[in-house]
Amino acid sequence: MINRRRAAAALAALGLLATTLVGAAGPASGGLPPRWVGTWGTALTAPSLANTGSSLNGFTDQSIRQLVRVSLGGQKVRLRFTNAYGTQPLTIGHATVGLPVAAGSPTLQPGSLREVTFNGSGSTVVYKGAEVLSDPVDLPVSASQDLAVTLYLPTATGATSWHWTARQTSYVYAGDRAGDVDGSGQTAAYNHFYYLAGIEVLTPTGLGTVVVLGDSISDGSGSTLGANTRWPDYLASRITGTWPALADPGVLNLSLAGNQVTRDGLTLNSPALGDSALARLDDDVFSQPGVRTVIVELGINDVHLSGYPADRIIAGLRQLAIQAKDRGLRVVVATLGPFEGYSSWTADKEAVRQAVNAYLRGDNEFDGLLDFDQVLRDPANPGKVLPAYDSGDHIHPNDTGAQALAAAVPLWLL
Repeated sequence: MINRRRAAAALAALGLLATTLVGAAGPASGGLPPRWVGTWGTALTAPSLANTGSSLNGFTDQSIRQLVRVSLGGQKVRLRFTNAYGTQPLTIGHATVGLPVAAGSPTLQPGSLREVTFNGSGSTVVYKGAEVLSDPVDLPVSASQDLAVTLYLPTATGATSWHWTARQTSYVYAGDRAGDVDGSGQTAAYNHFYYLAGIEVLTPTGLGTVVVLGDSISDGSGSTLGANTRWPDYLASRITGTWPALADPGVLNLSLAGNQVTRDGLTLNSPALGDSALARLDDDVFSQPGVRTVIVELGINDVHLSGYPADRIIAGLRQLAIQAKDRGLRVVVATLGPFEGYSSWTADKEAVRQAVNAYLRGDNEFDGLLDFDQVLRDPANPGKVLPAYDSGDHIHPNDTGAQALAAAVPLWLL
């Protein structure tokens, strides 16, 4: 459901934007100047208390090759690394970026590997709690292209900053393998991201970014491993595949499996679930380059994990909207999807989900609504996920369901 007055205002704004861009790109100016736009991002957290994926103990004299898929293409790239959850300075001894020979492959295309520098140096120190942005790298990339980012970590890192449910394989090697095109010989393979927080591209056509602030529905639980079939991936493909490309935003998926609006994962002894969404706003939304719209897909974990009442969840979602709009962002919210049949489902929790959705479908603080509940539910059993969209656990959509969610997003809202 979309408020008609807001829809008209948004369309008018888009018309004004198009007029401005056409004028700026006229013959006298020779086109829009290129700008840095976010093309990929992920939310990082404190490590697992159980040292899952070596996240707590970290790495020593080892290299990590991580595979990601960008949304927008561009003339050059630059990379952002973080030591936000480290307990000591992080030394990056060598870093490179290149193009895989195939999706999911750690082996690179010949001639595609580029050295990554920091203020002209091939190594850098990322201080405790800090980030570092690389120098621009002369590597043209296309929309929806896979990149391989390799870090050599020469000294003991201690606790890492990582993303637990990456749905992509990262390859670990002994010694410095950042300069190797050949990706064989790994000593471990983990389905996590480490230290890499974002990628930007230099582009004359991209204009800002859309941030997806979500939970496991957006993080890709239930999607095919290594296939980039999360619904935000499908949304990015829709955006870049729709003519004209002028003013396309990048799509940054800052979602975390298990994330809640009002509760930190650490209170459940699971720091990898992340801080509450309210606590994540500054780092994961407001700090993103050129952010213009945030899609909020959250609340179901507050229902099924914590058993919170509807008024608490609604109040948290309202605060997310108020704070984002105070920063000048457009805020689009998704309804809570069905989960009857999931292990934690109860009739009382279903009543809470329905109450939250009833509020979201009303006239409220949000600029637009994505009715994911309506998309995913089985018309014959509205409390359940449609079997064709069910990954098998009765809460997370499969690839087909994720594609349906992305198709339900009006691009003009973004």
